[in-house]
Amino acid sequence: MLNQYLKTFFEEKDLPFAQWELVDKDGLLHVIDNKVVIDTIGMSSCSEQTGISNMIRRIDFLNGDINDYLKHLAGAIINR
Repeated sequence: MLNQYLKTFFEEKDLPFAQWELVDKDGLLHVIDNKVVIDTIGMSSCSEQTGISNMIRRIDFLNGDINDYLKHLAGAIINR
């Protein structure tokens, strides 16, 4: 379950759908979207969610693209 900050953030931000084709470390192609990444964040540990929350706060404060960060996380997901 997403921590309260992340839950509120993703509900209020209403990010546009994004889908990426990423190649993992073994050369396999994966198609993953931001919804899958957000769902996976919800299954991560409290400490991981805290780190993700802190990074999202920084990106949002600087008006950065949250989907760029979610794409980065997608790369980590496919390679674990």
